[in-house]
This record gives sequence, C-alpha cells and structure tokens, in this order.
Amino acid sequence: MRQGQTNLRENDQVEVIAGKDKGRVGKILSIDRRNNRAVVERINMIKKHQKPVDAQQPGQIIDREASIHISNLMFVCPECANTVRTGKRILEDGTKVRSCKSCGATLEISKK
Repeated sequence: MRQGQTNLRENDQVEVIAGKDKGRVGKILSIDRRNNRAVVERINMIKKHQKPVDAQQPGQIIDREASIHISNLMFVCPECANTVRTGKRILEDGTKVRSCKSCGATLEISKK
C-alpha cells in the first residue's frame, strides 16, 4: 500500500482483522496517513507512565490507545453490518462517493 492511500476516514466503524485485538470493533479517532496507521477507540491499549509536572500533581500511569497499522483494519458497513471492502462511485451530479462492495450502499457523500 502506498503512503497515504486508504479509503478509511475518521469516525468510521472498523474491525481489527489481525493482532491481539482481532475481532474487536471500534471507531477511528485519528489517522496518520504518512505512516499508514490509525488510532482506534479502545483498541491496542497501552500504559503510559507520566512524570509529575509539579509538586501538586503526582506521577501516574495512564491507559491510552496506541496506533495500529491500517492493513489490520477493515471497514464495517452500517447497512449490511459486515466487514467489507469499499469502492468509489461517481453519482449523476458528479459527486464522488464511497460505496460498499458487498451490498452496494452509498456510505457518504464526500466533498469534491
């Protein structure tokens, strides 16, 4: 996969298809297109050790999401509720949309 090439967007529901969280579903919080990685809600949790900033705030251990490679994620279609591949279609008015390869549903209208 070339750098930055993906059909996934923020707020998409995705399922993890490989790794320790295989089978879990979550929403994409952010995408790093340069490194082909995404941060998914409650997936690939890590513990971050934070030093105290000043005397009033103690040091702590924070649970947070780490990024996961986008090749390990698959889009979940809201219409047919399956993990599917997505394609692109051009509507009659010239707008480009993503579509489900399984059921053919239009996912959303993108800005041209």
